[in-house]
This record gives sequence, structure tokens and C-alpha cells, in this order.
Amino acid sequence: MAEERFAERVRGIEISGIRKMFEGAGEDSINLGLGQPDFPTPPLIREAAKRAIDQGMTGYTMNAGVPELRAAVSEKFRRENALSYSPDQVIVTAGASEALHIVMQALVDEGDRVLIADPGFVSYAALATLAGGRTEGLGLDASLHLDVEAAKEQMDGARLLVLNTPANPTGMVESEESVKALVEYAEDKGVTVVADEVYEHFTYGTPHVSAARFGEDVVTINATSKTYSMTGWRLGYMAAPEAVVDECIKVHQYCQACATSISQYAALAALTGDQSPVAAMREEYRARRDLLCTGLADLGFRFPAPEGAFYAFVPMGQNLFAKIIEKGVIIVPGSAFGTCAPDYARISYAASQDDLRRALARIAEAVLED
Repeated sequence: MAEERFAERVRGIEISGIRKMFEGAGEDSINLGLGQPDFPTPPLIREAAKRAIDQGMTGYTMNAGVPELRAAVSEKFRRENALSYSPDQVIVTAGASEALHIVMQALVDEGDRVLIADPGFVSYAALATLAGGRTEGLGLDASLHLDVEAAKEQMDGARLLVLNTPANPTGMVESEESVKALVEYAEDKGVTVVADEVYEHFTYGTPHVSAARFGEDVVTINATSKTYSMTGWRLGYMAAPEAVVDECIKVHQYCQACATSISQYAALAALTGDQSPVAAMREEYRARRDLLCTGLADLGFRFPAPEGAFYAFVPMGQNLFAKIIEKGVIIVPGSAFGTCAPDYARISYAASQDDLRRALARIAEAVLED
């Protein structure tokens, strides 16, 4: 082959550590590594997709998404988040991942600083790098929440602040006071806040608060993936001031054209239909969280109980981590989420209670051997 020539911004990015663990799992492994709900998509959503297929709704849609879905998203924001976005301020995307991508591409110039939690979700740094930005980690305090005062000190001259609450990988929910303080300070400093709220419905005491309640210069990103167990449907959405939407739609048009038509009609049913499956999933996640955290505490692990999402972020030495993997329990090293937590592991409890019990038994064996 001729001399290989690849873009430096791509060459410098590693494949996600989460995917490496997932795709390397053995046949008898218990997978607590991937952040994917194990519930089936609720029947009313599946039926809506079938109807859309039967009615021939299989062509391209408007770039921004079908009008009735954008109207439903606008109403969802009003009803659930106390946010006033018009349908024209909404873009329907191929999952929250594409929404994050188009925002980074539209707002980040070469060399711009992008602030992200460290540890934080793996995509943020990679997407910022692909857009030409320079990521800078924001430290967490002992309770695994953002250190608000330290974040303020880093905000001068930054372009974006990515705020993820409930958070992946820590499972923490930022308080209303913290969200308000960060958004208001960012607005004063000309920093756009990108609020990733995909886990908003899975909280266990501390309520989720949307960042856009406290400022104008906020991009809100969400998806049906986690809320309705629709990860494979690839349906997300973003809402923002019209000037931001005008630029983001250009990137979306040329990289995606439109989100999948069938998924859009399924999402319309999800947002406007019976919400009881969401509550049922939340209560099951709560039970799983309690099972996992109690079991880990009994084995001597000490960590803040997760307040949201479906992850526990647990301190452990790298030798013990390796032994747990050897026992066939797939978890993700803290190093996959940044530079500040190499001696931690993310454990997902988006798995059945039976699988969690089996995993705890294997982890107990690893602890005894460590």
C-alpha cells in the first residue's frame, strides 16, 4: 500500500475503552460494561414504528425532523423541564451522539478550549478534538460532583462547557445550586453550555434540573435512547437559540440529512404516549443500584452511592480490576473516562438482578485472591 495518509485529528483518537471491553467479552462473561438498558422498547413505541412502515413513511424527512415530532419535543421541554423552546429551535438527530457532534462542529474553532468533567463521558473529548478544539478536564470533588469554584477559575476564555447531569460515569446528579452557578458564570464569561441530559429520568432522590432554565446561551441535548430503552433506534434531539440551530443544521444536513424516518415516528409515540414504562424502569434501576451498592459495600468497597443514571464509579486497584475481568465480569477502567481516575472502575447496573448477583459472587472471589 502507498504511504498511509490520515488526518492527524483522527489518528490521535483511540477507540473507546468501553467498546474495547464490550467487544472483547468472553462467552460466559457478565457484561456490566456497556451503558445500554436491557429492557425491551415499550410496545406502544414498537407498534408506532410498524404503523409508520405499513403506511409507507420510509422516505427522507425534513432535515430538522418531522414537524409533529419537533412540536412534541418542544412540548416535552415545556412540560418536564420548564424550558421554552419553539419547534423551530429543535433538530432531531441520529442519537445524542450526532447532536453532540454537530454542536462541536458548529461552535468549536481550531484551538478553542472545551471544558469537560474528568472523569467524564468518553465521546466529549474525542468530538471536541475532531472539531479542532482543545479539551480541558474539570476536576470532581470527593463526592464525585463538579467542583464549581474550580470550574469557574477555568472558564475564562473557554468556548464550551459540557455539563452532563445525571453523569456518566459517576452516576452523580448536580444540584440546582451548582447548575445555576455554572450556567450563570458561563453566560457572564461568554462560554456556551452544552447540557447532556440523556439520563434525566433516572434519578434516585436528587432531582434533575435543566441547565437552560438559568441562561440563554445553552444547548440542550437529549435522546429517546436511555429514557425509552431505544438505543438502537438512534434517535436524539437538540434545542438551542435560533442562531445556534441555524449553524448546526448545516452540519446535520451534510453528515446525516435527517434522522431515520421510522425512528422519528416511534419517538413521537414515545414522547406523547403512556409514560408509565419510564417510571417502572426507574424503580427497577433503583432496586438494582441498591443491590449492587450493598453487595460492593459488603465486600469492603467505599464510594458515594450513585444518585442517577445506572452506573457506580468504584475505587479499586488495577490488580483487582484485572482479577475481576479474569473472573468474567466486564467493567470499564476509570482511565477510559479521562486522566484523573485511573484507579476506579465504572460498573453498570443496566443488567438483571440475577446477573448482578452472579457478578457480585465473582467479584467476591477476585477480592479474596487480591
